[in-house]
Amino acid sequence: MERTLILLKPDALQRGLAGEILARFEAKGLKLVGLKLMRMSPELAAKHYEAHKARGFYPGLVKFMTSAPIVAIALEGIGAIKICRNLMGATFGADAAGGTIRGDFGVSRSFNLVHGSDGPEAAERELKLFFPEGLLDQDLAAYRWIYDPEEELKAK
Repeated sequence: MERTLILLKPDALQRGLAGEILARFEAKGLKLVGLKLMRMSPELAAKHYEAHKARGFYPGLVKFMTSAPIVAIALEGIGAIKICRNLMGATFGADAAGGTIRGDFGVSRSFNLVHGSDGPEAAERELKLFFPEGLLDQDLAAYRWIYDPEEELKAK
């Protein structure tokens, strides 16, 4: 099983879309292993976005991400990173396909509702930043109706 971080950004919460967005990930069959409503500190934003520090959009990004509460979500499933990125859609809402989160709810280049880890290494680093206390594991009864046991063995 793969784990990934999803952040519901300030615009998602201010627009009342948190439940709808989370529901899409759960409906797809991903298991919730961490959930936190929080205010991102400037220090956490600096660590999370350190790869973008030299880019022109960095100050505005940090200001935006610290402007209002966010929801940090840890999800688990086979291919969770790819699944989440497909559900989110292209970075800019105007470019995102209908049926994706950004395609259905976004139009802005600056406000794109959701962040998702872009690979296994990023997911590991980001999950530690937002869930330093660790994640919860739970038995999800629905897994036997989501995954074929042979498929799970092939993924290992």
